[in-house]
Amino acid sequence: MPFNAFIAQANQFGKQRQPFFFLVDFEQKKPLILSLEKMEKQGLFFDLQGKTNYPTEKVRSKKALNLTALAMSKSEYQWGFEIVQQALQKGNSYLLNLTYPTEIKTNFSLLEVFEQAQAKYKLYYQNHFVCFSPECFVRTQQNQIVTYPMKGTIDATLPNAEQQLMASQKEQSEHYTIVDLMRNDLATVAENIEVRRFRYVDHIETEKGAILQTSSEIVGELSENWQENVGTILAKLLPAGSISGAPKEKTVEIIQQAEKQERGYYTGIFGIFDGENIDSAVAIRFIEQCGEKMLFRSGGGITRQSQLEQEYAELLQKVYIPLRKAS
Repeated sequence: MPFNAFIAQANQFGKQRQPFFFLVDFEQKKPLILSLEKMEKQGLFFDLQGKTNYPTEKVRSKKALNLTALAMSKSEYQWGFEIVQQALQKGNSYLLNLTYPTEIKTNFSLLEVFEQAQAKYKLYYQNHFVCFSPECFVRTQQNQIVTYPMKGTIDATLPNAEQQLMASQKEQSEHYTIVDLMRNDLATVAENIEVRRFRYVDHIETEKGAILQTSSEIVGELSENWQENVGTILAKLLPAGSISGAPKEKTVEIIQQAEKQERGYYTGIFGIFDGENIDSAVAIRFIEQCGEKMLFRSGGGITRQSQLEQEYAELLQKVYIPLRKAS
């Protein structure tokens, strides 16, 4: 479906107050929009903060997870990192999210990952990918639109980890930039933009140990009957700033040079319009089926203060599956 057709269909559903599911890839070349009734036939299952279309009678696997990452070499990563640093030095970007795939070996299928992963937002697309994202894209409620950009990560087991994270000049710069970008993005679709909470810490458990990440909460006021333009609103906010960078258009060009491949649905968005409101996520923490291989896609924000060793470590640190706690 062409992206313009996606926008028109979403607007039409919005005018009719008809619930729908949406999935938009990073390049906006293959968006999906479906009524909720058609999702299962397409092999699509979601769990958005506990709201799900996955049959509750399905039995969850109880086996233990085995996960091995076959990481790209640091020299391969360095090639793209240096392209990004050159662009940053020239002032063509201020923050760029650099990502790469890591081949993994695991005893879990994509569906088993969907069943067992613990995350606010989950999506399974049969024979394609599974996503278990901690990051909201936008939510609406009572004519307000809210986003929660997530930028800044540290290993929670490090000494004084939270203090290190909050004091890091690089992490501060990265977070300030993304908050400013998302404020400007929301201002294209809403009024009275306010940063309600700034740079608070989330604690996330992984099978390799806990990590800390910083987020902010930004809110704006939508016009009456904004639902009639729901597709247009989503389009204006894409791509998500937290997984592209600033300024967006030029930064996306640099991403394409450094990554040398399309991201597809990774770092796109997905969500539900329930007839009145949107709840949606950024498609990060993402495992893709590519023939016989499974690829775990991950990355992090690069600024002029970024160090190669730290950014390469973060790329690998994010290759994890946060499992549900045994009941």
